[in-house]
Amino acid sequence: MEPPTKKNKKKKTSKQYGVAELKTLGEKLLSSASNINNLPLLLTFVSPSSPPQHVLESLLSLHSFFLPLLPQLPSSSATANVSSSDNADADQSKFIYLTWLRSKFDEFLKSLIDVLVSDQSDETLKEAVLDTLMEFVKVANGGTFHSSLYHRIISSIIHSTGSAEFLIDLLTSKYFKYIDVSYFTFISLEKLARNLEGKDVSDDKTASVDGSDESQLSSNIEGVIHNMHYTISHVPFLEKSDDTSGFEMWSVSESDHKVLSGDLDDKQLKSKKHKSNVLSAARIAKKMKLKFTKAWIAYLRLPLPLDVYKEVLVNLHQTVIPHLSNPIMLCDFLTRSYDVGGVVSVMALSSLFVLMTQYGLEYPNFYVKLYALLVPSIFMAKHRARFFQLLDTCLKSQLLPAYLTASFAKKLGRLLLSVPPSGALVITALVHNILRRHPSINCLVHREDVDEESDQRIDEVTGAIPHQKSGIDHFNIEETDPMKSDAMRSSLWEIDTVRNHYCPPVSRFALSLGTDLTVRAKTTEVNVGDFSAGSYATILGAEITRRVKQVPLAFYKTTPSSLFSENDFTGWAFQSEETSQMIDNNNENAAKDLLDPEHCSAKRQRIECQ
Repeated sequence: MEPPTKKNKKKKTSKQYGVAELKTLGEKLLSSASNINNLPLLLTFVSPSSPPQHVLESLLSLHSFFLPLLPQLPSSSATANVSSSDNADADQSKFIYLTWLRSKFDEFLKSLIDVLVSDQSDETLKEAVLDTLMEFVKVANGGTFHSSLYHRIISSIIHSTGSAEFLIDLLTSKYFKYIDVSYFTFISLEKLARNLEGKDVSDDKTASVDGSDESQLSSNIEGVIHNMHYTISHVPFLEKSDDTSGFEMWSVSESDHKVLSGDLDDKQLKSKKHKSNVLSAARIAKKMKLKFTKAWIAYLRLPLPLDVYKEVLVNLHQTVIPHLSNPIMLCDFLTRSYDVGGVVSVMALSSLFVLMTQYGLEYPNFYVKLYALLVPSIFMAKHRARFFQLLDTCLKSQLLPAYLTASFAKKLGRLLLSVPPSGALVITALVHNILRRHPSINCLVHREDVDEESDQRIDEVTGAIPHQKSGIDHFNIEETDPMKSDAMRSSLWEIDTVRNHYCPPVSRFALSLGTDLTVRAKTTEVNVGDFSAGSYATILGAEITRRVKQVPLAFYKTTPSSLFSENDFTGWAFQSEETSQMIDNNNENAAKDLLDPEHCSAKRQRIECQ
C-alpha cells in the first residue's frame, strides 16, 4: 500500500462542512450503499453543540436512511447471542453489517434525545427532533408501539435540567390525543414516580460532601417533581364511550390493540370486517382508569414541594377523583393534608368533602378540624370563596347537634368583630342560614337576664342550662373542641353590632336579614356564594352603581367659623386663638382658674348632663 500523499492527508473537520455539503453527503448515502462511510460522519453533526442548521440537515438524511431499514435491524439484545457456526459466511457478514447499523441507530437515538432536552437547542429544532423520535416509536419495534424508547423520551424530558413545559405542550397538542400514547405515558410516569419515591434530600446527604451538593440534589428532585406534575396534569383522560370508532391510536398494530383491550375474540381477529373495531370500549376505559390511578397514587407519595402540593389539592376533586378506579385510596393523603392546618387544610377540604358525601368516607374529626379553620386569616385567603361555600354546605344537615351549630355560629359571630366588610357580609349570611336551619339554637338570638339565684333554682329543678349573668359571655373562643366551648350558654350579641356597622352595605344587609328571621315562612336561605368572593373593590363598585333616592346635604346660611358649635357640647366652651395665647403666657393663672369652684361645678354639671 502506498503511503498517503499530502493531498489525502488533509481531511476536513466537522467544523469545515457547510449545509450544502451535508446535503450532498446525505444524498450520496441514500443513493448507494458504497457511501456508507458518510453515516458516521453525519452522526457527528447530531449534537447539541452543532449549529441547528447542521443538526436539521443531518437529521433529515439519517431519518430517511434508517426508516426503511428498521424492520431488518436486529434487536439490541440479540447482537450478543450470535454464534458464527450457525450462519454461513454471507449471512454472517450481512448480520455483522446489520448489527453495526443497529449500533449506529442506537447512537442516533441517543444523540436525538440529547438534542431534544438540551438548553442550547431552539424550539423549531426540538419540534423536529420530537417528531422524528415519535416516528421511530411508531415503527422501530416491528410496527408495534416502542414502549421502551418512549419511556426513554419521557424520562429524559422529565429529568431535564431546564423547563420541560414546551416539550410537554408539544406532546399534548400532537400526541396525547392518541390513546396508546396516553396509556404508555401513565405507565412511564408510574415507573418514574416509584423510582423517585423515597429519594429525598435527607437520603442523599450521605453521598454528598458539601452543602452545595445537597442543595443541588434538592433542586434537581424538585425540578423532576414539577415536570412530572406538569406532564400528568396534561394527559387527557379517556372518557367512557360505547363507540370505539372515535379512539385514535398512534400505532395501528393488532398487538397494541391487544395490550389495551386485554382480551380479543379470535373470530373478530380473523374477520377483516371487524379488524378496525376489535376493541371493547369498556375494557379500554377500565384499563386506562387503572393506569391513571396507579400513576397518580405513585406521584402523590412523593415529597411534593409546597407550590405543587397546593396546586394538586386545588384541582384534585375535579380532575383526579372522578377518574380514579377507587377514590378511597386518597383517604390517607387527604386526611394528612387536612390535619396540616391553614391554607393547606382549606384546599384539602373540597376533596375530603367529596369523599365523605359521594364515596362513604368516615372521618370523625371532620367538624373539629373545620372548626379550627375559622381564623381571621381565612377571610383573606386566595381560595376563601370555595371554603365558605363548603362550610355552608357542611352545616346544612339537620342531624347536626345543637352544641355544634351553636359553636360555629358563635365563633363566626366573634370573628365578625375583626374581619373586613366583605367578611362581615359572609359571616352574616352564614349565621343567618345556620339559624334558619337549626331552630334549636334560636335561644342565642334573644337571651333575657335573670339573677343568679333563679338560675341555680332552675338548674336544680329542671336540669336546664342556667342563663348567664349580665355582661358575662361564657363562650370560650380559645377552645378547639366545639363541645366544650359553652356556646349554648352565650348569645349572638356580636350579630347585633352589625346593624350599626360603619360600612352601609353591611348594616343594610344585617337589617334585612333580621326582618327575615321574624317571618320565616316568607323567606329562604341566603346564597353564600354571592358574598364569598367579595372584597373592598366589589363593595365599592356596588355602592357606586347603586341608585340613591335621598342624598344627605350640608347647608349653612352663613359660613361656619368653627368645626363644632357650642350647642353641640353642653358645658364646654371653645376659646378663640387670642385666648389660647393668653393662657399660654399665663400658665399659673390658667391653672388657678381651672381649680376655681365655679369651674368644678360646671364640670360636674357637664358630667351629670351626659
